[in-house]
Amino acid sequence: MQKTFQHVNYLWDEKKAIELGDDQVALFLYRSNILGADLRITNYGGGNTSCKTIEKDPLTNEEVEVMWIKGSGGDIGTLTRAGIAGLYTERLRNLKNVYEGLHDEDRMVGLFNHCIYDLDSRAPSIDTPLHGLLPFKHIDHLHPDALIAVAAAKDSEKVTKEIWGDTMGWVPWQRPGFDLGLQLEKCLNDNPGIRGIVLGSHGLFTWGDTSYECYINSLEVIEKASDYIAKKIKEQGQVFGGQKVESLPADERKEKAARLMPLLRGLCSSENRMIGHFSDTDVVMEYINSNDLERLAPMGTSCPDHFLRTKIQPLVLTLDTSEDLSDSEAVLKKLEPAFEQYRKEYADYYESCKRDNSPAMRDPNPVIIIYPGVGMFSFAKNKQTTRVASEFYINAINVMRGAEAITEYTSLPRQEAFDIEYWLLEEAKLQRMPKEQPLSRKVALVTGGGGGIGKAIADKLAAEGANVVLTDIAEERLKEGVATYKSDTAAYAVCDVTKSESIEEAYKKACLEFGGVDIVVHSAGLAISKPLTETTEKDWDILQDVLVKGQFELAKQAVKIMRTQGLGGDFISIASKNGLVSGPNNVGYGTAKAAQQHMSRLLAAELGGEKIRVNTVNPDGVIVGSKIWEGDWAEGRAKAYGISVEELPAHYAKRNLMNEIIYPSDIADGVFAFVGLLNKSTGNIINVDGGMANAFVR
Repeated sequence: MQKTFQHVNYLWDEKKAIELGDDQVALFLYRSNILGADLRITNYGGGNTSCKTIEKDPLTNEEVEVMWIKGSGGDIGTLTRAGIAGLYTERLRNLKNVYEGLHDEDRMVGLFNHCIYDLDSRAPSIDTPLHGLLPFKHIDHLHPDALIAVAAAKDSEKVTKEIWGDTMGWVPWQRPGFDLGLQLEKCLNDNPGIRGIVLGSHGLFTWGDTSYECYINSLEVIEKASDYIAKKIKEQGQVFGGQKVESLPADERKEKAARLMPLLRGLCSSENRMIGHFSDTDVVMEYINSNDLERLAPMGTSCPDHFLRTKIQPLVLTLDTSEDLSDSEAVLKKLEPAFEQYRKEYADYYESCKRDNSPAMRDPNPVIIIYPGVGMFSFAKNKQTTRVASEFYINAINVMRGAEAITEYTSLPRQEAFDIEYWLLEEAKLQRMPKEQPLSRKVALVTGGGGGIGKAIADKLAAEGANVVLTDIAEERLKEGVATYKSDTAAYAVCDVTKSESIEEAYKKACLEFGGVDIVVHSAGLAISKPLTETTEKDWDILQDVLVKGQFELAKQAVKIMRTQGLGGDFISIASKNGLVSGPNNVGYGTAKAAQQHMSRLLAAELGGEKIRVNTVNPDGVIVGSKIWEGDWAEGRAKAYGISVEELPAHYAKRNLMNEIIYPSDIADGVFAFVGLLNKSTGNIINVDGGMANAFVR
């Protein structure tokens, strides 16, 4: 029978479990995934889960116990067999015979490899001995907000006893490692029959004989702590000392955030370019508007998983909610001292806590930035990392709320926090991360991104690491387009490039979603092929509005954001061979394309000193997959050349020097050449046309 919980989600599907049969590893993975699906239980990458099975030793044919555990750096919510490690349990326990004490922790991690049973294992997690030294078949190590609130509360051991009586153990804070595993083993031996252990300032261990029993045990323990905290909050009648600042209305908060994010992004990117995220949920607003924010924020977070992703403490802005953000230079002058002070304090923290063998100081800029009355910003190397940092700080907010309701919130001592943040094993994990892609940390806005050349360009930029914002006038195409990307990679904005206010809204979307914009590609367009006397004023105006005026307004607004960020940028115009070649029946289109090309040269000359590069890609004969060939343009060009529409692809392929068909992906490669490779090139044109001698620019 399904159990009902108020504070956690019961997600166990008995039908699914029956389908998995007696495969204990599959059931452990299933349990892990559904636990990870509830952010109140554990956040992305946080916590660990395991199970123990009996397997046949390939060398002796004897039956041995093997522990399967989440590998280093994995996420239980998305865990698969490829992400786990399999170790001989007995060998792992025999490491007690060679362990020499706390100074020996790092060496012990290397010895985990001598315990490997499954040769396809991921690198074993630092939590491996915590699971291996306990006897239970299934074990969960989780970071539920409610349990960390208990763990981070003053008099945590006493509170644990008050909530669960003798059914839960408690161990004081200690950095994860072999000795903490020994402490858990001792706690269990001293308290036989307990259902779990609270780790001071850290999290929770629970277990069971089956995957389901372990799952239910975890939920029940979390639910009891959550109930206890809810009652405490109800008794007090308010949290965080009550409200100090009133929130702006939701629309005004987002408007202010969109305007402020490029400024914050520039300041946070003094050493490395960053991607942004914004949150103004009720949980966030309650905390950042409170009387206790000033006291709690500098204390920092308690759980290691939290501050590893959020830094030890946030930066709280002193801007008033009525601050006029239209004058970015004036706002910048107000913000710069706060960032300088934050960097100085972080450097002081590093210098006062560093060890002889500590890694070099990392980027001293804040990850979490709080603007009371408006919301919370986070900045990190990519969208997923910055979103997860935001989620972790929200977990920390929940922890502070709970701990304050119970007794009083306590954070880790600075030295303990430093020893986690700059742990050599943590540094080794960072060094093992794959090399960043060429466009990582950049945000690209592509007009005409709903299909054809624009979508191909967005695909290429995203494949090379950029976050992309697709714009188009057709929302259905945009929705379909965004759905083709990985999560945290893309967003869209319906945008009519003939209207400046529509362009402004698209840029706001880019700023709100990712923090700003680095690359703008004007690919929106249409084509009209008519002789001079048949070209109407309406034809002329729409070509000028979409291609030329659209480019002008896109560039004008993009430059304002790029200047605010102070990070340079790229503006790419998708023009045409027709802007260089005097072809027949093409006066409106060819003139507009020529204007695009020359505008790009003018902008390149004006903006080069600010590291804003402006370049042009000239396609020709892109018929397959191009939207402009779906209408009258194809008939017009066929008529001009005295051939049928069906003959156009072959005609265009035969007329270029290389006899090549040109595809949208070829144009995308041209764009990438400018933004990903030629970072010292501006005012240039790349022809992607298979070689058209009459279009050579020299």
